[in-house]
Amino acid sequence: MSSASESVTGSCNTGFFMGMHSQIAIGNDAMRYEALARLAGSLASRTPEELARDLADELRRVLDFDFLDVLIYKDSSSEVLWQVTGTGQTLALGIECEKTATWWVYQNQQPLTITDWNKDDRFSNHRDALRAHGVEVRSFCRIPLTTPQRRLGVFGVASLRPHLYTEEDLRFLSVLADSLALIIANVLNSEVLRRTQSELEHKNARLRLLLDLTNRITSNLNLRELLRAISASVRQVMACDGVGISLLESEGEKFRLYALDFPESKGLLREELLISPSEGPTAMALETLKPVIQNRHDPFAYSSEAYKKIVGEGIKSTCLAPLVSRGRALGLLCLGRTDENSFSNNDANFLTQVAGQIAIAVENALAYGEIAELKDKLAQEKLYLEDEIRGEADFEGIVGRSAALRHVLQLAETVAPSDSTVLLLGETGTGKELIARAIHDRSRRKEHTLVRLNCAAIPTGLLESELFGHEKGAFTGAISQKTGRLELADQSTLFLDEVGDIPLEIQPKLLRALQEREFERLGSTRTKKVDVRLVAATNRDLEKMIEDREFRSDLYYRLNVFPIRIPPLRERPEDIPLLVRSFTQRYGRRMSKDIQTIPASTMKKLVAWHWPGNIRELENFIERSVILTRGTILQVPLDELAHGKRTIPLAGTRESGEREEILKVLKATNGRVAGANGAAERLGLPRTTLISRMKKLGIDARRVS
Repeated sequence: MSSASESVTGSCNTGFFMGMHSQIAIGNDAMRYEALARLAGSLASRTPEELARDLADELRRVLDFDFLDVLIYKDSSSEVLWQVTGTGQTLALGIECEKTATWWVYQNQQPLTITDWNKDDRFSNHRDALRAHGVEVRSFCRIPLTTPQRRLGVFGVASLRPHLYTEEDLRFLSVLADSLALIIANVLNSEVLRRTQSELEHKNARLRLLLDLTNRITSNLNLRELLRAISASVRQVMACDGVGISLLESEGEKFRLYALDFPESKGLLREELLISPSEGPTAMALETLKPVIQNRHDPFAYSSEAYKKIVGEGIKSTCLAPLVSRGRALGLLCLGRTDENSFSNNDANFLTQVAGQIAIAVENALAYGEIAELKDKLAQEKLYLEDEIRGEADFEGIVGRSAALRHVLQLAETVAPSDSTVLLLGETGTGKELIARAIHDRSRRKEHTLVRLNCAAIPTGLLESELFGHEKGAFTGAISQKTGRLELADQSTLFLDEVGDIPLEIQPKLLRALQEREFERLGSTRTKKVDVRLVAATNRDLEKMIEDREFRSDLYYRLNVFPIRIPPLRERPEDIPLLVRSFTQRYGRRMSKDIQTIPASTMKKLVAWHWPGNIRELENFIERSVILTRGTILQVPLDELAHGKRTIPLAGTRESGEREEILKVLKATNGRVAGANGAAERLGLPRTTLISRMKKLGIDARRVS
């Protein structure tokens, strides 16, 4: 037996029944009139069950019956909206609705009285079904409940005794049925009004959510903030316990829970949680690209860990809606409730619209992030390109014809087309960077900017950030996101100069980046994939550093794939005249000086000098000579070569000469190594390189001062 849960409201006033008095008076039954009058004041604010019980109580005073039923059908249907009995037992037992006498009354809108059902074969199926349940009805009376607007149902009484109801009883019950119809119609109209109002409010809330999502798409491009706000809105409108939005990771293997709005969470589900797309409902949603409802969780549909989290949070039903864009799933909108069977197909259809809006928002935010990142990368590349242009201005090309130089260039030409790592070995100032650029320019990556990083020129604390980049707030002073050189060099070549000066604690991270082609920015847990070709350079003895535990052997072997030794200038003296002329012309043009002649005696002395600082030293010396020149003949301060009054980079000198040179400069600076006019600056060396040399040669700056 079904019943409505709402209270019966409405009125059946005494005046209405008094209007019917002329019909009732035919039977001169004042008691029945009084019963109707009492019912007029007692039928308001009753549930259907209370209505049937009150009717039975009042009617027993004026009418004999064993059964009383009130049955209401849905519009234009044989489906029962609600049915109540005032006697505890219904007469609709074990038979289809359309075969009952009650349905006949409803369909034909005529009262029906059966005086003795044992002798009346009408509706025998209904009678026999009652007998099968032990109910032997003899007298049977049914009246349609109808208003001018619609058919409602049927009201009736029945008895176990025959020949009980008269024509007068039928008229009385017909008057009562008319009144009941008006009251019940008012109840149903109120229910419909409340239901319609509730549905409208429900639909309006959902429409407002869709409108809110549309506005958020254009107003907030911060992905995590956007998804958190959307999750909170969806949870409120859908009256859920928790809402989460997960997005597919760039590798396409797992989903990451980006946003979670779950106020009563026990902490088992949390943002950044990784979700496997191969698990039950998740896999189904991704495969079909349609919502999946789980109104009762099957432990075999999940991994044991996932099932423990869901059950541990008290979630008993879920709805997963894929975020679909252009035929592919970007992620999942996940709703959970702590009640079973709480999601409907209507919910799933609406959430499909919501998921579509979220997918647009995600794509917009991701596109904005990619554009912003690309813009930042282009800005960084522009700076590096400007550096490259300045570098081109400083070095117009590799100058020389010696066999030693030609051998180096042949090796560079051979290795350039491959993506193999190249290690350039040689003293400071030999032109390792020029060779690195030559390798890049002859590679398949030449359309991209060569990215450079001098590992000795950056403080140890900042080198890791410079190499890998960092997120905003990763450390004190990280006020914005920074793209590292490794990321900038994606699809290009990264030139690491002075690679021997990389601190031991950073070396494993560099090794992993080179081997796995992936890394994380400082302060980030997200792995970035890169395709970088590495060219490294050093003037240090890496094998000796490995013995001294200053350099990792595994990193060395990773770098030493294709070593190229750049010869010092003293090993290719035949190139010195070409270099002298090239530098003289370059700086002469810059200073607007017309230098036409370089004396042979001068050139002979320049060729004879061992140039411990190599090409860089020679270039600086020629620049100073051009500055001193007053006419068309190059005026070279040869006395500086004789007396060693110049600033001379030290790499490549014999240990005794190198030690002597360092001690001389330290005495001149009173033992000061770094800073303005310190020994490192005078020698043209990075501070860390000079300290390393001093340690190797057993020099203590404090004793020198």
